[in-house]
Amino acid sequence: MLFTRATEYALLSLIIIAKEEKPLGTEYLSKRLNISRSFLAKILQSLAKKGILISYKGAAGGFKLALPAEQISIKEIAHAAEGRSVSIFDCSTDQGACPSNQGDFCTLWPFLNRLQTKVDSYLEELTLKDIME
Repeated sequence: MLFTRATEYALLSLIIIAKEEKPLGTEYLSKRLNISRSFLAKILQSLAKKGILISYKGAAGGFKLALPAEQISIKEIAHAAEGRSVSIFDCSTDQGACPSNQGDFCTLWPFLNRLQTKVDSYLEELTLKDIME
């Protein structure tokens, strides 16, 4: 699957964070988005570890963007949220990852790989700012 809820929640949170001047906390974001605080906290920490967010501790703590929204690609957000590269299908980036162990004989893989390449390119060009507008 291309995106899971982790990426969806990451994108929704980043849009809200990008529109604010001050750091926003996990509690505020989870209530505003009506999602699990603990799940969101894991996602936001992953985004901070990948340099997409800056984490501030303390009573006025929370998260802010580490870079301007136009410098953060959807591909890097998804990769940080998912903990892996996003893929169209299990084998789309690696013929050896065929779920049925028939990759060497698969006539569908070249198509899936070309599609994956186009999706990767599109997600690299598309930025957080683009989806905010």
